[in-house]
Parts: sequence; structure tokens; C-alpha cells
Amino acid sequence: MIYKQKVQVIIGMHKWSEAALVAEIGSQAQVPIIAFAEPTITPPLMTERWPFLVRLANSSTTYIKCIADIVQTYNWQRVVAIYEDDAYGGDYGMLALLSEALQDVGSMIEYHLVLPPISSLHDPGGLVREELLKLWQTQSRVFIVLQSSFEMAIHLFKEASKMGLVDKESVWIHPESITNLLDSVNKSSISYMEGALGIKTYYSENSTEYQDFEAQFRKKFWPKNAEEDNRYPGFYALQAYDSIKIVTQAVDRMAGRNTSSPKNLLREILSSNFLGLSGQIQFEDGQLLQNPILRIVNVAGRSYKEVCFWSQQHGFTTNLPIGQGGYNVAGNTKCFNGVRWPGDLKHDPKGWKMPTKQNPLRIAVRNRTSFSKFVNYDQNKKIYSGFCIDIFQSVLPLLGYDLPYQYYPIDGTYNDLVQLVYNKTYDAVVGDMTILEERMQYVDFTVPYAESGLSMIVPSKSEESAWMFTKPFTWELWMVTGAILIYTMLAVWYLERESNPEFHGNWKSQISTALWFTFSSLFFAHREKMSCNLTRMVMVSWLLLVLILTSCYTASLSSMLTVKQLQPNVTDIQWLKRNNMKIGCDGDSFVRSFLEKVENFKPENIINVTDEYNYDGAFKNNSIAAAFLELPYEKVFISECCNRYIGFTPRTRFGGLGFMFQKGSPLARDVSKAILHLSEKKAELKRLEEKWLITSPASCSNVTSDDTDSLKLRSLWILYVISGATSTICVLLSAIQSLVKSCHQCQAVAPEGNDTPSDHKVWEKVITHAKQIFNKKINNSSEAQEQVVTDCSLRWDRVNMTVSPEHQQEMASPLPGILMLPSPPPEVQMTTHDLGITNTSK
Repeated sequence: MIYKQKVQVIIGMHKWSEAALVAEIGSQAQVPIIAFAEPTITPPLMTERWPFLVRLANSSTTYIKCIADIVQTYNWQRVVAIYEDDAYGGDYGMLALLSEALQDVGSMIEYHLVLPPISSLHDPGGLVREELLKLWQTQSRVFIVLQSSFEMAIHLFKEASKMGLVDKESVWIHPESITNLLDSVNKSSISYMEGALGIKTYYSENSTEYQDFEAQFRKKFWPKNAEEDNRYPGFYALQAYDSIKIVTQAVDRMAGRNTSSPKNLLREILSSNFLGLSGQIQFEDGQLLQNPILRIVNVAGRSYKEVCFWSQQHGFTTNLPIGQGGYNVAGNTKCFNGVRWPGDLKHDPKGWKMPTKQNPLRIAVRNRTSFSKFVNYDQNKKIYSGFCIDIFQSVLPLLGYDLPYQYYPIDGTYNDLVQLVYNKTYDAVVGDMTILEERMQYVDFTVPYAESGLSMIVPSKSEESAWMFTKPFTWELWMVTGAILIYTMLAVWYLERESNPEFHGNWKSQISTALWFTFSSLFFAHREKMSCNLTRMVMVSWLLLVLILTSCYTASLSSMLTVKQLQPNVTDIQWLKRNNMKIGCDGDSFVRSFLEKVENFKPENIINVTDEYNYDGAFKNNSIAAAFLELPYEKVFISECCNRYIGFTPRTRFGGLGFMFQKGSPLARDVSKAILHLSEKKAELKRLEEKWLITSPASCSNVTSDDTDSLKLRSLWILYVISGATSTICVLLSAIQSLVKSCHQCQAVAPEGNDTPSDHKVWEKVITHAKQIFNKKINNSSEAQEQVVTDCSLRWDRVNMTVSPEHQQEMASPLPGILMLPSPPPEVQMTTHDLGITNTSK
């Protein structure tokens, strides 16, 4: 054609394999090639290799992104990819793009089905039927047709409908190459695609140019194709029209410049920029430059209906997106309202092979567990019961749909159950399965219905001590209480020593009286009267402290005596490892490997205990020093043996107990919602836990720190501060009053003779101290000296005798603690009565 018919431009090729072949020839002959195909992955140096190739097609990346957003909208975890091989492997790149896009939205390809080119098949229907039989082994019912000829698509949907794959809970998405032909093929050909979703490029049908083209197309098409019932132009017809317009405009521009070389023609084609029937026409590096708006359509009957729009800037929208906007994808199912799904399904499809009465959900359950309260299998009646079974039975009515199921007893470990679900031998596991990171790589779990953590169980010993009465307070509180008691005693003595006769006497008598008064106030049994108001203020703050202390002490001690105190024999896991002590655990669970790999216990020190009743015997015969159980099992064990064993609060937490399903199963999500509903709104989980796991009184609890029940100083420190501050302030006020009174009395005595005022003050203080000491020591040492001088002031106006030097010597001998001073002036006189001395020498 190029050499014989002098063809200057070649237009066509909807397959990339064809376009690449023709582009090679066109580049050698320097003839522009306008192709309607685009490679899935652009080859390197493409413009240098095929410089005369012009691609009038949208990128496959846009189409793949739209499919991934549909999958994300409905949260389908697994899909099946189907495509027709083009014999060159070009569609394998689209499979890689789809896999990457699905991973970005949390999904994956479970299986991909490759169909050979239909041109190489003698019996396309038979081969397609054989290939579709492979899909029965998959759980996913989301089928994505990546690329296919229209003839192969007809055979595919026809055979799939006969096999029941185009039925309830299934989803079919066909490619743009098929959807673009729905406007131009016989309606009977698309009846097998009932309920399928399609993607097509949006183009406006309201422009005057389009309406003129449609009228001309129908005028010329109908007479030649009277048997066709679909006579409207399709997207490929619009592309063909735009390609001709590109060439004609390029030729017109060349004619105006009087140039006709192939390179000039190529340059004019690439410089095209106009709004065509198929969209905006503009090129960059030989590729159509635009961000197309895609239209999601739904095949219904012998036709289709448009559902919503999609664009890279806006996501799914019900109206034509214009300008900038927020991306809207995840959960935006309202854009798909009115979609007619396969099998005329009324709700959104699960995209999964849902159980039926003929093929119920295959649930694996262990026929033996360490603790029968979680799962118990009655071999005679062939029924299951227990905490886990009751939770699953409570979940089923909340799913909103019927879920046929059947239990299968399995004699194996927990890891065996994970493997059985992973290889699709069973669909789910109901039981006490712990959610672990390692297991989630192979299966899906529901949200936990019970918390889990590793707890250490050890034998307990009764805490019966002769010092039990000291337990209500910590030692710091006892020490501070004793200190404030002594301090209050000294304050009371100081305030009452002069004015209150009951606090008079020798030193021992005064101290004992003050101590007895303060101590007896603890029981409000003091009989001594208070004569000073400052003392009353001290006692008010002290009695407030006493009242609260006695109340707290009584309450705490009563609690300790009522509830039996237990202490563990072993408190440290490191002690077990240092002393090579034996420990017990469930050998069928992950706990053994955890103790070996994480806690670094020696394998020979770990004893497998297969039954809950064997733990008690192992402790009694000293086979084990401690047992390690998950928190739910610990609750059961402690509730049955709370007086003999103690469980420590877990320091290691796990994911909890949950139900297990195959990877990508929508049942895991639905059951999780039902479990949350039981927990949040109906409190059913709490009731079932109390029914099966907690059967003992509240006195059975885990071990905490030793000082948990003792009252600490930080709880009452403000009361001690108030009491101490009050005593201090009152003592200071009393001392200030005494000092002021003494100063006033000294000023009342007028100094005489040659003595200075300083001599008077010194002797004043000496005599005052002497009187205070002698009044409390010397006079009270004899029976005749019972009357105590209460007025400590100096009475200089009633002095009757002058103190002689001989008398000074008599005074100095019993006062070794007083410095000897010069003789006082004659004016300073005092009587022996003032010193409390009876003169017997006549």
C-alpha cells in the first residue's frame, strides 16, 4: 500500500501487537501511523524507535485505577483476573498493573485465568467451559476481564452463566474494549452479561457536531444493516471520525505553507489541538494528552444504563465532574445505587463464594481443649458447647443473612488449624484461637471477643502474721504519726506547764502527764482539763487528725481480717530461670514456643500439661513450680482454685481470642461487626463471660504489690501539716506573750544606785530562770513544797529582805548551771519566799 498506492497516512489497529508491527514499517517508510492502541507499559526509547507512530488512545493505567477504586468501594479482598492472550504476552503487563493497584487498596488477585486467542480455537465454547471449571476452586466471586475480543467475551459470559458463575454474590467487570462496543452490537449478544459492570470513556452527546454526525451515521448505516437492532455510533466510530479530522486539518495547514514532506505532515498531526467527538485531541510525545472521564455502566437486560462518573481528580461522582474537587472513593456506594447485580441481588454482593444449604460453611473445631469451658465436644451426642460456641451462635442472627454451617471435629494443634484454613480444607475455625501476627499472614481473624495475655500461676500461702495490726499503715505513716504525737505532746506541755496545776510537778510527772494526755486523746479518753485557749486550738487540729486516722485504720484492718490474705510462693520469673525450676503450659498452643524463644526458658524445664485438671496435681507433687496460661484460661483456673493459687497480672499481651476465616473472606468483617454489636449494645459478651468463665466470688483476684492495701503517707500528709503547723504557731504565740509580759514587768522597776540598767536586766533574767527551775525541782522534792508558784513575774515592790553575800553562796551551790556574777546592787532585793526557800536558821 505504501509503495504501490502511495499511502501517506495509515489509521487503525486496536491491538498493540498490530500497532507495533505497522509502526515498524511506517517508521522505515516515513509514513505517519495513527493507532487506536496503547501499550500497557510504555517501552523505553519508544519515540526514537517508532518516530512516526501517533497513539490516539487513553493509557491503560487510568482504566486499571478505576477498577481498583471499584474494588475498594465495596471492600472486596480477593478478585479473579481473566484475559485473552494476544500471543505476544502484551496483556501480562496489564495483569501486573492490576496486581499493584489492588495492593494499594488492600486487595489481591487470588487467581488469574488466561484464555488463548479465539482465532486459534476450533471450539471456543468447549475450551472456555474447561477453563472456567478451575474457578470453582476459588473463593472469590469478583471476576475482572482485563482484555478480550468481543467474540471471546460472548463465549465467556455464556458459559459462565450456564455454570452458575454469573449468579448471586458474584461480580463481573468487563473492559473498555467490550463496553465501547455495547452501542454498536446486536442486543441479543449482550443478554448473557446481565448485571455486569462496564467502563467506557465519556463523551458528550449534546453537542451540535455529535448530533449531526449521529444523524448521518444512522442514515447511512440503517439501509446497509437492516437486521441490526443497535444502530447508534460507538466510541470507535467517534475515534475514526476524529482521526480523519486530524489528518484533514493537518493537510489543510500544509497546503497553506506549500510543504508536503512526511515529516511536516507528522509535525502538523502532532500539533492538532481541538475538541473532537471522542474528547479533547492534543498530543505530547506521540501520545494523546488528556485525563479522560470514565463512565461506569451496568448491563441490564438487552441494554445498559449509565451509573456514575469517575475521574482521577474526583473519583466517583453522580454528576459530571468539573474543575477541582476532593477525591471520593472508599465506601461511596451511593454512586452505585440502582445497580442491577447478577441474580437480581437486592444487597451489595459479597464477591465471595457464600455458603449454601448444599455447600455449608465448613467450620473446623478442636475436639479436645485444655479447658473444656471454652469448647467441649460430646462424642456421644456429636454436639459442641462452651464459651466460644455460644458466642458464635449469638453472632449468627446479627449477620443479616442466612449462613449455613457445619462443624467438623479436628484432632490437632492450633497451628494445624491455621494450616487447614490456609490450604482451604476448611472455611473457618471456631474456638479459642489466639490472634497472632504470624498467623495473620495466612488467615483472617475477627475482632477479639476476649482479651489475651500470658499470666503466671503459682501456689499461694496464707499471710497470717502476729504483726497484722500494723498492715493498715505503711511504715512511713507509722513513723510520721509517732513523730506528730510526740511533737503535740511537747506543745501541750509547754502551753499548760504554768497555768494548769495538773501539769505541775517534777520532770517525770510533767512529761508523763503530757504524754498520757496526748495519747489518751487517740481514744477520746483524756480527763485532764485545758486552761489555755492555745492548747485547745492545738487539740482541735490533733483530734481532727486522730478522728480520720482511727476511721481509716479501722476500715483497713477490718477489710484485711475479713478477706483472707494470700501471698505467692514465687514472685519473680527470673527466679524460676536462675534456679532451673520446672514450669507447665499447654503444649498444643503457641505458649511453649513463646516461653522458649522470648522468655528464654530451657526446653527441658517446660512440662506439657494437656488438661486443666492436671495442673493441680502437678503443683501438689512438685512437678512444676509455676504454670503459664493465657488470661482467659487463668480466669477459669483461679475461679476454681482461688484459695490455693494466685495469678499474676499479665506483663505480655496478645491480640486476644477471635474466630478465624480464610484470607480475604468477607465473613470475617461481618462477624466482627456482630461481635462489636454484642459487646457495645447488648452486653452479651459480658454475660457469657460471667456464665462460663467467672464462677467464683469476687475475693479471687490477681496479685498486685504488697502495699496495695496499706494506707500511704501521701494520702493524709495535708492533715499532718495542718496539725504540726497549728502546734508550732500556738507555741510561738505563747512564747511571744510571755516575752512581752516579762518586758512590761521589767520596765516597772526603777533602777537605783550606781548600777547600770544592763546589770538590772542580767539579774532579772537570772532570778527569773532560777525561780522557774526551783519552783519545779527543789520545792516539789519535799512534801511541804506542794504549792506551786503560778505567777512567774518579778515582784520587786514587795521585797522584804536584802540578799546577803552568805545567802548568795547558799544559792550558788545548788545552781551549778548558773554563772556566778558580781553581787547585785543593794537596791535589788528578794525574799526567800520568792525563791521558794524556807529559812530555818534563827
